[in-house]
Amino acid sequence: MTIINALKQGAVVLIALFSLSANSADVALIIDDIGYRQTDAAAFQLPSEVTFSILPHTPYSTEFAHRAAQQGREVMLHMPMEALAGNKLGPGALTTELTSPAIQQTLNHALASVPNAVGLNNHMGSRLTQMTRPMTATMEFLRQQQMFFIDSRTTRYSRAETIAQQTGLASARRHVFLDHYQDKRQIRFQFERLIRIAKKHQRAIGIAHPYPVTLEFLSEHLEELQARGIRLLPASELLSRYYRPEIARSAQFAEE
Repeated sequence: MTIINALKQGAVVLIALFSLSANSADVALIIDDIGYRQTDAAAFQLPSEVTFSILPHTPYSTEFAHRAAQQGREVMLHMPMEALAGNKLGPGALTTELTSPAIQQTLNHALASVPNAVGLNNHMGSRLTQMTRPMTATMEFLRQQQMFFIDSRTTRYSRAETIAQQTGLASARRHVFLDHYQDKRQIRFQFERLIRIAKKHQRAIGIAHPYPVTLEFLSEHLEELQARGIRLLPASELLSRYYRPEIARSAQFAEE
């Protein structure tokens, strides 16, 4: 190989590396609704960068939280909150009738059932996340616990993320639900949306659930992220890169 050819090959490698870096992006993927069923344990086969959000006071909440910690996997509290449609909330939910001290006491009990949780996202909550007082009490509790908040965005009228920012809390919102429809073609469509948003804005947050079809899809396709210039990060690491409280407002972008 001549020196010129070697230089040409080196230039091609450098261009390829620069192109990959220029197009790189970060994705956080949260699997929530974990804790009710033993079959949820299948999610532990996913890469440890995938964050688990665990429902409090469920049959496997504490066991799965400890197991996740053993894997070095990040755990969040998936907190039930009152919905507009009157959905059944499960134990230990936050509702509009609770006083602010009662909200913080309820959160404290929930956190005790999900040890090692470092953040929180809402389970349902289309009613509660629109309301200032309960959301302020929630965010003040999280700030005291040095936790972060991710708004699941179960309603377009949610004020939760804005109130979290006003409280000085590291916070963000969900951009894509992967498995609103439990169908591989639909999950693939949403997976591609997540990638497009990440490429456009350098980061994106996806939420999925421990459905068998979802876990099968992710086990088959998550490795594609790296090949497409996307890093899979725990939720807290994504927030620390892009959603520090002092820059949170300028970092917002809408779901696409």
